[in-house]
Amino acid sequence: MSYTQALVGGCLIGSAAVIFMLTAGRIAGISGHLRNALFAPRTQRLSVAFIVSLGVAGALTAQLVNGALPSGPSTHPALLILAGLLVGFGTRLGSGCTSGHGVCGMARLSVRSVCATLTFVGTGMLIATLVHRLT
Repeated sequence: MSYTQALVGGCLIGSAAVIFMLTAGRIAGISGHLRNALFAPRTQRLSVAFIVSLGVAGALTAQLVNGALPSGPSTHPALLILAGLLVGFGTRLGSGCTSGHGVCGMARLSVRSVCATLTFVGTGMLIATLVHRLT
């Protein structure tokens, strides 16, 4: 992925979070929407629509942008399942995910979100460095 693609992607994520907040009055935190889609009947439809739209956007991007999908040893299904479980555990432990804390919470200058995001990014850098050196 080029720097331009990353910049455009970041701008799209930030814009989508702002639009979602303005139109729905809700934070675009994916772990919260997943929880609501499964367990909160009052907000279930909005959360299901949010999650489905993420899947549709990902599928469209994979079709339209060459190189949008990663390849290599890190895409092994067992590794992806393990990573997903660890991310799920981390979002419960941190009371939110990178989209809720990193995009929305930091934009609102939440001290809790800044601390959580520093933890996410620092841990990610550490693990990426270890994995890179071991492979």
